[in-house]
Amino acid sequence: MTIRDSAVHAAKKFIDQYFPAGEVVFLAGSIVRGEATESSDLDIIVFEGSLEHSYRKSFVEFGWPIEVFVHSFHTYKDFFRENRDRARPSLPQMCAEGIILKDNGQAASIKNEALALLKRGPLPWQSKEVDSARYEITNLLDDLEGSTNPAEDLFTVSRLAAKIHEFVLRVNGCWIGEGKWIVRALKEFNEEFAECFVSIFDDYYKTRQKQRVIGFADNVLEPYGGRLFEGYSVGKSRAKE
Repeated sequence: MTIRDSAVHAAKKFIDQYFPAGEVVFLAGSIVRGEATESSDLDIIVFEGSLEHSYRKSFVEFGWPIEVFVHSFHTYKDFFRENRDRARPSLPQMCAEGIILKDNGQAASIKNEALALLKRGPLPWQSKEVDSARYEITNLLDDLEGSTNPAEDLFTVSRLAAKIHEFVLRVNGCWIGEGKWIVRALKEFNEEFAECFVSIFDDYYKTRQKQRVIGFADNVLEPYGGRLFEGYSVGKSRAKE
């Protein structure tokens, strides 16, 4: 078994070897949150002043898998805006929580910008976004209720879980997650709701019984008008009156 360098020591050696031009460098991810596992990698954000295009690259060095996110002092702002628009603040979160490994004097301002963005939250949903999500969830519920194919149901329910998580968090002005971050985002919003969410879908995958999932989804939609199909329209309708 390979003996790994400590995370910070390995990250510093890695930066010295591969990104010596880096002017600001953060080490982020599960390592700095105290949530590391045997399979954890090092998430490193590098800022280079002369860089024209941002990019990411994966390495295995010093006993660690390493993900590097390379930005200039301009390109990261575009990513901050994009992350805000999609409501998944991956780069702002890494910059806000990151340990500073190198600093040309701009690290604090980047951190403060990230923290301010996280505190403001994503752009609020308007009624059209709420209705679009209700329509999508309605279609998934209709598919699930009418299905007699358990294999297909597995994927309908998976999609339904993701859409319900997005709906609940967005209508409440919260950031959403992806993968394992779905549960974490729900817990940040409401621990009790997160536990209920996990229980509902865990029970489905154990029993393949649909009714709790369907009832849960309907309860989520009910305060916002319930299911939506009839009359839903996107764009200008050309149908004759």
